[in-house]
Amino acid sequence: MAPHARRTLDDASRALFEDAIAGAIPLASDRVHHEPPPPPAIPRQHQRDERAALGESLSDVDLLDLQLEGGDEAVWLKLGMAPKVLKDLRRGRWVVQAHLDLHGMHRDEARHQVALFLAECLTHRQRCVRIVHGKGYGSPGRIPVLKRLVLGWLTQRQEVLAYCQARTVEGGAGAVIVLLAG
Repeated sequence: MAPHARRTLDDASRALFEDAIAGAIPLASDRVHHEPPPPPAIPRQHQRDERAALGESLSDVDLLDLQLEGGDEAVWLKLGMAPKVLKDLRRGRWVVQAHLDLHGMHRDEARHQVALFLAECLTHRQRCVRIVHGKGYGSPGRIPVLKRLVLGWLTQRQEVLAYCQARTVEGGAGAVIVLLAG
């Protein structure tokens, strides 16, 4: 294309453009700044509050104020259950069908294993089980940390009807016999 033809085309295009924008009012500034829309608000404080509430509900501190019968022996009976249920459990009238040993586990691992164990027992229709939590000889101060935690966790489980300290031949103060709903 010859330079003269290009200019004519440019002049014609320019004229069309000027006709198209004839009624337009120029902006005060020759630059326009377009910002993307702000991202949606994230309720961070609400999320922190929820995490804190969840942490407190799962906290192991003061989980269970044990009412100990006969000195050291931990026993618990779900509200509404007949006392005979606990009496039979303590006397060994129920056959232990499964057991879980928590020795060497930390609290989070133990909590997870207890939940899995109870779910598996319910699946297999096992009603009477033993959980060995230990006597605390390996814990700092020789305090049975898992014992207190396990007893607290059990009272929070819907499927647990009762528990009692195991008989001496089954682990004594280092284990608990648990009766599950059938």
